[in-house]
Order: sequence, then C-alpha cells, then structure tokens
Amino acid sequence: MKNSNDKNARNTNRATKKRDEAIEAIARNILEIETLAERKSDSLDFHEVSVWGLRDALLAAYELGLAAAKKGA
Repeated sequence: MKNSNDKNARNTNRATKKRDEAIEAIARNILEIETLAERKSDSLDFHEVSVWGLRDALLAAYELGLAAAKKGA
C-alpha cells in the first residue's frame, strides 16, 4: 500500500508543479508580470493590468483547464 501512496504523492506533486509553471507562464507572457512570488514591496507585488490582458490570461487558463480535462488529467 505504501508504494501506491508514494506514487500518488509523486503524481500530485508533478501535477501541482506543472500547474504552477503554467500559471507563471501566463503571468509572464500575457500579463508581463515577472514573478508571482511575493516580494514584500508594493511596487513589485501590485500590477496594473489592462482588461484585455486580464481577459487573455483568463482565456489561456480556461483553455489549459479544458485541455487537461479532455486528457483526463
């Protein structure tokens, strides 16, 4: 049973890492936000985003989720 639990944990960790990388890529490429890590500075942690940029980012996230659902991930 332990091997099954270890394998599930590894799969969950991989999926979480892949998800986080996709979110970071959307932030960088669409919203032009360098990182999503908190840097404890208002000028670095708060960003002005256009509505079309926000729409494009949400659409990209939606499409990634839709593709993952079709794969059964």
